[in-house]
Amino acid sequence: MFQSLIDGLIIVVLLYLIAVTNRGYFTSVDLLFGLTLLITMAFFYDLLGVYRRHSSASGKVLSLAKSWGLTFMVLLSIIYLLQNQIQISHAYSQVIIFQLFFYGFIGQVIAHLGFRAFHVRTRKASTAKSIVVGTGQLAFYVHERINQNPWIPERVVGLISTPAEPGDNLSEDEQKKVIGKLEDIEQIVRQNDIRSVYFAVSLESSPMIKDVYFKLLDLNVDIHWAPNIFALQLINHSVKEFAGIPILTLSETPLLGTHYLMKEIEDKILAVVAIILAAPILIGTAIAVKINSPGPIIFKQSRTGWDGKEFMIWKFRSMYVNQPDPGQVRQATKDDPRVTKVGKFIRRTSIDELPQIFNVLFGSMSMVGPRPHAVQHNQEYSAMITSYLSRHRIKPGITGLAQVRGFRGETEDLELMRKRVEHDLEYINNWSVAMDIYILVKTVFTLFNDRAY
Repeated sequence: MFQSLIDGLIIVVLLYLIAVTNRGYFTSVDLLFGLTLLITMAFFYDLLGVYRRHSSASGKVLSLAKSWGLTFMVLLSIIYLLQNQIQISHAYSQVIIFQLFFYGFIGQVIAHLGFRAFHVRTRKASTAKSIVVGTGQLAFYVHERINQNPWIPERVVGLISTPAEPGDNLSEDEQKKVIGKLEDIEQIVRQNDIRSVYFAVSLESSPMIKDVYFKLLDLNVDIHWAPNIFALQLINHSVKEFAGIPILTLSETPLLGTHYLMKEIEDKILAVVAIILAAPILIGTAIAVKINSPGPIIFKQSRTGWDGKEFMIWKFRSMYVNQPDPGQVRQATKDDPRVTKVGKFIRRTSIDELPQIFNVLFGSMSMVGPRPHAVQHNQEYSAMITSYLSRHRIKPGITGLAQVRGFRGETEDLELMRKRVEHDLEYINNWSVAMDIYILVKTVFTLFNDRAY
């Protein structure tokens, strides 16, 4: 919070000084420009986690460069769109824009790195000692994250093994970090002047926390619990508070509140633009499909969508009309005889997927998300792949993370489908507008992937 206020103050002061230096006065247009800049900064800096992620100095500079660059890209677009209404292009010459961009970036870098150096120096003088109970993967992760974070005024001096996690299989380097056993924890706390204790144990070990907790209360130490829930397949997990009760969310859709609104706005705008740009292709393909073989132009099939609700997906028909066996859906294969001549081309170029833009416009799909599978395939694979149905915690998409990473087209074996699901869940857990844009851009370069047929 403090750092964001400093950044805002730097930009406001710089804008005033640059405007006065170049023009001799500060106007209401400058005020409007400054407010727009601060709002745009707040959006992109939050989106890219500038104030939440504690990386190295070079990582911080790179993060600032990305966020500040995106802010100015949007700002220049606003100036271009509004130049006729408020003559903003006259007020803001290229010199003023460049100076604000350059000095604003330099000022923020100095502020961030300076505050970081100051905090690290003061942290060394007031660092409290802590220990982590547990020797599992989570315990070592907590140990590492605390000791590498310059903003946390603590230092983990070691790990405590438990009867459930004795640490017998640890490497030599890991064993050096273990300073004692659970039965000796009171003595360890007193001898090392420990101020904080972190429990990072498996769910099965949770009952032992109660006994140790009451022992530690008498020693006046801070006690924290990081339950090891990562053996579960977590979906957009988070920690919340409800009526004063801490709630640990293990599975939740990321499309809540403002995130849902952002996704809807993104989809509707992109769908309208895509329909306008693709209109000639849509019309031409419809004619080609109709001439090539008898049957409907659009192929409709029931698919599973957001939160398991079924919808009818639209595609250009790429196969000859046939009567499939009841209850069976065969995936298309390479050189599939059911595919028409036109169908081979539109499947290879993914033109057959274009009618799904209307699915996006009507709200049953998104531009980016896990590809929707046939209902019968969901029933089949859900019995063989853990958390398979969790991919429905977000709207299905025309393209997705799995597709741009090569898992597109037929899934010849179970392992390929398992990999696709892993990428789908990664997308759900890390969703952002920036990620959607990245996937859409990369999709263009995967249209002619050999796995498309």
